[in-house]
Amino acid sequence: MALALPAVGCAVQPTAGPPPATAFNATDTAWTQLMIPMDERAQLLTDLAPSRKGDPAVAALAAETARRLREDLVRLRALLKRSGVSDTRPHEGHNMPGMVSLDTLAKAGTATGTAFDRILTEALRAHLTQSRMLCAGERTQGQAAEAKQLAAAIAQSTAVQISRLAKLRPPEPAVSKAPRS
Repeated sequence: MALALPAVGCAVQPTAGPPPATAFNATDTAWTQLMIPMDERAQLLTDLAPSRKGDPAVAALAAETARRLREDLVRLRALLKRSGVSDTRPHEGHNMPGMVSLDTLAKAGTATGTAFDRILTEALRAHLTQSRMLCAGERTQGQAAEAKQLAAAIAQSTAVQISRLAKLRPPEPAVSKAPRS
């Protein structure tokens, strides 16, 4: 009888609940760990808009972008947790393409009106463009269906935001130095 018990314990047992998530590969976790700080920095910038904006259309875009960033951050953090990878913040303090820099945040924190709008739109354009590119990489190289679906959703929303940004008046070019005589 003692010999029969181990054999019974080895049988495949039915499971309840949803099937396990597709395994996360290195691209899935790297993408998630990069998107979180990028979106956090962009959110810090959009959060400044209500008190500093000039153009109402820019303020509306900033509000919509801030809402989407908050939603994306909730989903990204949940995805990272489900991946089983701890939130070690490997990109903390980095200034990468598309990431709103601390310098940009400082400048935005002292600017108002058109000057703030210019900082915001330039930084958002870079952020949205880079986010879309990163999402494309996740969609082609990622493995976890859940991460790829989130990347597709973020890519779609960034495309809409880029289109809205393009309809705003273009930012004025940076002031160039006068040529030397």
